[in-house]
Amino acid sequence: MRAAIYARVSTPRQARDQNTDQQIARLERYAEHKGWVLDAERVYLDEGYSGASLNRPGLDALRDAAAMAEFEVVLLTAPDRLARNYVHQMLLLEELQGRGCRVEFAERPMSQDPNDQLLLQIRGAVAEYERTLIAERMRRGRLAKLRAGQLLPWMRVPFGYRTDPERPRDPAGLRVEGYEAAIVRQMFAWYLEREATLGSVARRLMEGGVLTPTGKRTWSRSTIRGILKNPAYVGNAYGHCTHLVPAKARRSPLEPVGAGLTAKRRPKEEWIPVSVPKIVERVGCTHTTGQLR
Repeated sequence: MRAAIYARVSTPRQARDQNTDQQIARLERYAEHKGWVLDAERVYLDEGYSGASLNRPGLDALRDAAAMAEFEVVLLTAPDRLARNYVHQMLLLEELQGRGCRVEFAERPMSQDPNDQLLLQIRGAVAEYERTLIAERMRRGRLAKLRAGQLLPWMRVPFGYRTDPERPRDPAGLRVEGYEAAIVRQMFAWYLEREATLGSVARRLMEGGVLTPTGKRTWSRSTIRGILKNPAYVGNAYGHCTHLVPAKARRSPLEPVGAGLTAKRRPKEEWIPVSVPKIVERVGCTHTTGQLR
């Protein structure tokens, strides 16, 4: 019988510390014990991909190969390697079995016996519960660290700052990058001049050959506006500024109105301030509350 292997770890850190080689070695021994034929090209991996999503390159390749009847059985260590969401598990199992492909779990081989099928459903529900519980604990942990000033709220470090590569969210590792900080101070000084506009600041930056935060030669008004309105430059970064709500706009002609989630701004009194090194002195409130031209 021709067999295939699917292995997955959820995060880049797990991919380093608990790599898929362990899963693969175990599944290869299982296939050898069963006497199944396993070729190297029938090993499908997803390293650093969450089981909460079906959008995984290794899983997509596995599903495509199953549709072409390239194997008769798929081996995994456990159901949560296939998917953590119970509905996703059932969808994938039905799809693979509908292609004439058996799915077998090395930790607990399953049959079509009603007791085994019930146990599979229970395990899927427990995995989904654990995922929700872990996500909630992580959310509360992040909030506690934000309130204690122990976590930077940035997913992308603002122009003019550098973080410790080993601890990118640790405020203790945050430092001011001298050259970029000088550019930021110059931008504020230019904008405070009489009759200055975002366009005039952009022109002066481009005439001076200054590259944008992404390394481009052309500065857009939106990039400059984002810098001039960022309160971090006067020493205050803010976290807990948005939350996810059901989308109201159509994201694609192929999706119904309201499909998916979108970020919504929280009231300012709910924001959590985190002190960071300042780059410019607070001269006025133009850069944070005024109308940028």
